[in-house]
Amino acid sequence: MATDQALADELVAAIKDWVDRDVIPNVAQFELNDEFPQEMFEQMCHFGLFGSTIDEKYGGLGIDITTYARIVEELSRGFMSLAGILNTHKIGVTMINRYGTEDQKEKFLPRMCDGSFRAAFSLSEPDAGSDTGALRCKAEKDGDEWVINGTKMWVTNGTRASLVMLLARTPDDRITCFLVEKEPGENFEGIKVSKKIDKLGYRGLETVEMSYVDHRIPSANVLGGDDGIGNGRRYALSALELGRINIAARAVGVAQAAFDSAMKYAQERETFGRPIFEHQAVQFMLAEMATKLQASRLMTFDAARRADAGERVDMEAGMAKFFASEAAFEIAMSSMRIHGGNGYTTEFPVERYLRDTPLMIIGEGTSEIQKMVIARKLLERYQLNE
Repeated sequence: MATDQALADELVAAIKDWVDRDVIPNVAQFELNDEFPQEMFEQMCHFGLFGSTIDEKYGGLGIDITTYARIVEELSRGFMSLAGILNTHKIGVTMINRYGTEDQKEKFLPRMCDGSFRAAFSLSEPDAGSDTGALRCKAEKDGDEWVINGTKMWVTNGTRASLVMLLARTPDDRITCFLVEKEPGENFEGIKVSKKIDKLGYRGLETVEMSYVDHRIPSANVLGGDDGIGNGRRYALSALELGRINIAARAVGVAQAAFDSAMKYAQERETFGRPIFEHQAVQFMLAEMATKLQASRLMTFDAARRADAGERVDMEAGMAKFFASEAAFEIAMSSMRIHGGNGYTTEFPVERYLRDTPLMIIGEGTSEIQKMVIARKLLERYQLNE
């Protein structure tokens, strides 16, 4: 999917200006109260971000993944949760765009592109996170409908979503993706938000547990139609490559914010009659932070460019997500150390960066899972010829 570079740069610049002008000065009131940033969400809809990578014929912007990663970085530099509002929706949009029937695309994509019909991605369960083989949520055929029973965890946007991309196990022991339509809210005809999950960071948007009890969906809502039965895991893993680029770009954005704060503070704060930047220990910390930040950004954009070229990027996206998320945590911690006691208070944004960064290490597959993915791909690419 090609993007005119001038238009892409213009869009990224507009979002950057908005983040600097309206997001950064107002983050604390939403984040500390764990309140959904409605006005910021509406502005994201106005920018067209919820259909950013979808073809214009469905109402999307048709931008490439590299531009999308740049946008996610800017959003996260201001308030990482904004990228979270976008990400699970984008996974759903991507799955329908890639694997949906033409009827499913025409039914869902135009509404999803303007943000009025938001999606949630529902894979994890209380006893099954990255281990998709352990899924217990069941779907059983009953005439022209499927009946869903089970519990799902870590559903971002679950309450406000109008569509849930639900992974469930069919009687033949295969995993299928179902398009579960619902009204925004905590309860809807066999669907219940059974628990709101309070979090260390990643605040301002809901993460919930959802329970399904004899919830019925039409057979037409199997992603991909009859050919999609049993292919849910493949569909999800393909879309998660984009999700991991999103997480890597988020990590770059938060790391950039933490680094910017540290640089500013190091030049303003004085000890022993001079700015702390002039102390070699602080200089070394900032040099290491800048190097890790640059490496993270380059790895993220390399994965995005490969994806734009049509390559499978499960290894590159995993590498970028793994490195950038770990680096973001280290950069945020170093920023707090440079700020000293002030960094531990809510008067400075550094404590928020430190609380938000663990989400990137855990979300979309932990660092340990990424290492497993990377190692498997390495073996495929470097097998010995016997």
